[in-house]
Amino acid sequence: GVHLVESGGEMAQPGGSLRLSCAASGFRFGDYAMGWFRQAPGKEREEVACISMMGQTTKYSNSAKGRFTISRDNAINTVYLSLNSLQIEDTAIYYCAKGQWAGCRGWSDFRDWGQGTQVAVSS
Repeated sequence: GVHLVESGGEMAQPGGSLRLSCAASGFRFGDYAMGWFRQAPGKEREEVACISMMGQTTKYSNSAKGRFTISRDNAINTVYLSLNSLQIEDTAIYYCAKGQWAGCRGWSDFRDWGQGTQVAVSS
């Protein structure tokens, strides 16, 4: 089955940067869009970014635009999320997810999730 393992989450200061990774297995990685979501304490999970199967199309939430970058390396079945200009409000558990389609359609098109990696932004 689908197996997604996130890594790279840690503590960071406001204005800092982090790079999250998600190693995927159990499916044809290059055939599907991949996404990143996050869940802050006391809040519902929200979308962050999506990348199409070949990486030619990306889509971001308003909070991620201009600060976060999603990318992928299909040769090693890994999707990344680069977080820049971190804010305290970015504190959350970050999850990667497998899309149901090749392209980024709706945010509800993600059904398989990893366990998450914790990002904590604090001064």
